[in-house]
Amino acid sequence: MMFYCGPYEETYTSTGKLSGYRVRVKHTGLNEYKYLSARDKDVLEGKIDNQKKNWENKWQRHLERLEKEKELQAKLECEQLAGEKTKQAKESIQQIENILLYTLDIDDAVDWDSIKNTTPFKIENLKHEFLIFREYDGYPLGATKLDIPFMPEKIDYIKSIPFFKMIIGQRGKIRAEQETQFYKATKAWEKEKSAIEEENAKRDKAVIVVQDRWEAEKKKYEDKQAAFNQKVEFLKKSYEDKNADAIKEYCEIVLNNSEYPDSFPKDFDLQYNPENKMLLVDYQLPCLNDIPKLNVVKYVKSRDDYEIKYLSESAHCKLFDSAIYQIALRTIHELFEADVINEISAVNFNGIVTDVNPATGHEESKCIISVQAQKEPFLQINLAQVDPKQCFKSLKGVGSSKLSSMTAVSPIMEIDKRDRRFVEHYAVASEIDDTCNLAAMGWEDFEHLVREIFEKEFVEQGGEVKVTRASSDGGVDAIAFDPDPIRGGKIVIQAKRYTNTVGVSAVRDLYGTVMSEGATKGILVTTADYGPDSYEFAKGKPLTLLNGSNLLFLLEKHGHKAKIDIKEAKKILKDKV
Repeated sequence: MMFYCGPYEETYTSTGKLSGYRVRVKHTGLNEYKYLSARDKDVLEGKIDNQKKNWENKWQRHLERLEKEKELQAKLECEQLAGEKTKQAKESIQQIENILLYTLDIDDAVDWDSIKNTTPFKIENLKHEFLIFREYDGYPLGATKLDIPFMPEKIDYIKSIPFFKMIIGQRGKIRAEQETQFYKATKAWEKEKSAIEEENAKRDKAVIVVQDRWEAEKKKYEDKQAAFNQKVEFLKKSYEDKNADAIKEYCEIVLNNSEYPDSFPKDFDLQYNPENKMLLVDYQLPCLNDIPKLNVVKYVKSRDDYEIKYLSESAHCKLFDSAIYQIALRTIHELFEADVINEISAVNFNGIVTDVNPATGHEESKCIISVQAQKEPFLQINLAQVDPKQCFKSLKGVGSSKLSSMTAVSPIMEIDKRDRRFVEHYAVASEIDDTCNLAAMGWEDFEHLVREIFEKEFVEQGGEVKVTRASSDGGVDAIAFDPDPIRGGKIVIQAKRYTNTVGVSAVRDLYGTVMSEGATKGILVTTADYGPDSYEFAKGKPLTLLNGSNLLFLLEKHGHKAKIDIKEAKKILKDKV
């Protein structure tokens, strides 16, 4: 199975409301993966199916290329193979040179009907040795039947007796033997006939069972198909009603429909601001190695070998620069042209390159190009006649003189990727002393105290701890970022100012949050203690349970003293109520 789809992950808004779902898909043959997201599962499933089809087509093209090369190697003369390789190389270079021109003859507006699933139902896994299926949809029409052999005829067994045997008195014996043979043949026939009729009856029943299954599968498919198409209609209406989320999703469809060479990453992040109608695009650009370099392949008979010529380094870099400028202009053009409801006044394009830094050996992402274009002036440009670099410069685009140098630039505008759950924190530890009962302090002060202590714990390694908003934290009170390359990462912290034993449900919730947040570890801090089932559940999981004693130790470690008196806290809290 080449295509892999991971589990669905829920995503949330800054107010803790479920905003949609996210899933990681991968094609093992192509060694490519991608994250897909949508507001509901039906639309996400449609995106998954579409991505699967795209990858299947890409994989098929890859297999066809491999097969074509194999056939060329086996059947064509070496000169023909070299000529074909040269032709392919020239076509690949020409494809890069015409990236911008390619899109100008295409209507980039979304064809909603093409998104819908209109494929008729067909099932191909109902295979059986005796069933007969309709070719175009796999419907089980019936079953092949076993033929019943002809009934034995008496004339074949009761035959005339030779005269000389009748003379010697054997007529009766011979006739009796003939009658016996006929009787046995008849009985054997009846037994075989009964078995065949029983088998044919089983086959008829099997047909009915498979037909019922086929009908059930068809209904399930058509219900799902209708639900998906209804979602498409809803998205279309939402877009036409100028819903901001629908506009963003519409733009995703536009860019996903844009065809580029298979080696290009074709990935992006979008952010739409309905107030100023600005669309921000962080676009993943191809790296230098994704741009074809092969130029000519020549077969040298005298050496029985191929002579391969590549573009010069300067020509290759120039082709790369041209491709990047064209991608920027093309992306802006496609978004503006597809904007049939006129809700995009400007596009800010940030071109991101992700590649291995030869100096460090680590993969890095950097913005190498950034440009902002207003819709009306941009639509006046005759893109068929422009020099891409000069056009980019005239739009006041930002980029180094040689983009192939991979020099990072500051984006004109950046997509806001901050976690909006984070709030400003305040100091609490300096205000407490050994008379302060942590189990009775305000819950908000307690959360900030926990953040403060953990920040002291992580600060020596360059770590950072942030507090999340109340009532919208999605099960997170604080998040620590530990930069240690081995044990570090994102750590979810929950603070429970409890006066009762913490049950296993809270530990389970923490573990679920660790998974959904993609964190490396979870820490649960309480003023009370945990039951045996809580400790048992945490075994073998990336969870740390800190009780009241552990918390007091941490405070003292960092120069602060306090106390935890559960009985006193219960009385204080009861009096407050």
